[in-house]
Amino acid sequence: MLAVVFCLQIFFGISASAIQTTSAEAADGTLNGLQTLWNSTGFANLEYLNLLMIGIGLFFIFLGIKYDYEPLLLVPIGVGIILGNVPGAQAFGVYAQEYLQSLVAQGEIKASDAVPSVLEYLYFGVTRGIYPPLIFLGIGAMTDFSSLISNPKLMILGAAAQVGIFATFLGASALGFTPQEAGAIGIIGGADGPTAIFLSSKLAPQLMGAIAIAAYSYMALVPVIQPPIMRLIIPKRERTIKMRPPRAVSKLEKVLFPLIGMLLTTFIAPSALPLLGMLFFGNLLKESGVTERLADTARNSLINIVTILLGLTVGASTQANVFLTSDSLKIFALGALSFMVATAGGLLFARFMNLFLKKENKLNPLIGAAGVSAVPDSARVVQMEGLKSDPNNHLLMHAMAPNVSGVIGSAVAAGILLSFLL
Repeated sequence: MLAVVFCLQIFFGISASAIQTTSAEAADGTLNGLQTLWNSTGFANLEYLNLLMIGIGLFFIFLGIKYDYEPLLLVPIGVGIILGNVPGAQAFGVYAQEYLQSLVAQGEIKASDAVPSVLEYLYFGVTRGIYPPLIFLGIGAMTDFSSLISNPKLMILGAAAQVGIFATFLGASALGFTPQEAGAIGIIGGADGPTAIFLSSKLAPQLMGAIAIAAYSYMALVPVIQPPIMRLIIPKRERTIKMRPPRAVSKLEKVLFPLIGMLLTTFIAPSALPLLGMLFFGNLLKESGVTERLADTARNSLINIVTILLGLTVGASTQANVFLTSDSLKIFALGALSFMVATAGGLLFARFMNLFLKKENKLNPLIGAAGVSAVPDSARVVQMEGLKSDPNNHLLMHAMAPNVSGVIGSAVAAGILLSFLL
């Protein structure tokens, strides 16, 4: 350092004191820059709530990869939770506009600089109810309603399972939620994530993150939650009942079903038209035989893209400061209760139906558990439980009937709640 000062004095005539002052200012500027850089990092702004939410996101990813629990949903949601809880990244999250507007109000930035982030633009499809109908379009294009058409009485089981929705609505009201919030929470019992998002976007957008995460969590945990309830309610002798094979369904029936179903359900619940209309439209594309390209796009490329966007943005909406509240804990508890009540409702009603059926037409009550609309996971759980009781008893095709009717039933229930509460 002394050599540098000496050389500068000789060639430029700069005094030692001036050089020392300049060096000190440069050092201070560097330190201030480093301090500013540190303050802008996530490490400096890290709070334990952020760590907790990031841990939840990693747990979702773990469940999806390790145990194959709805990986197409849990992996994007888990990544979204992590992205939404990076400390200091508020300006890039799904609540970016609110954050930026607060900075404008404080005079820290200009109004022209309050530009929404990419995540917020993508989240627009959630808040405006765009993604759920598109997912229903894909579900319709990949669903075979043959088992339901061949045995229409099984549709009652899908309706019976919706008792969990209305029971939870009463429970949420008793806990102090508004009627609109209680309606949005209750739909978790249908085990239908898109329907839960669609309804909460209309009735309780402030609770959407908690409701969506609860709905998708319980959908993913169908193989864990349902079997104990099935064994508790259904005696082993009834679990071994073998049902008659479903009859063959003609192409005409398959084509007429979505048209008739569309008209009946949308007339009953016009508010659910965006969901039901797209569901039956997608099925018509599949069954008509002349729009295979459209059906293929709907059940593959389109639903995959929308699932990525939906999962990522819903996960990113669960920022610690708005997600980790007492209301969220209540929602998760009510959601679990709703799902268990819905499962029990389908099982008990299947047993009740058997009281009025001849021996050769009796149902295996296990299929009642598939009345929740977690397609096709709940039907697979029924198949697995049936095989445990009797290795030669295959219930998958029978269970698909209440399973797909549960999709319809949960959408109809959402429409009824909307008509009463909106």
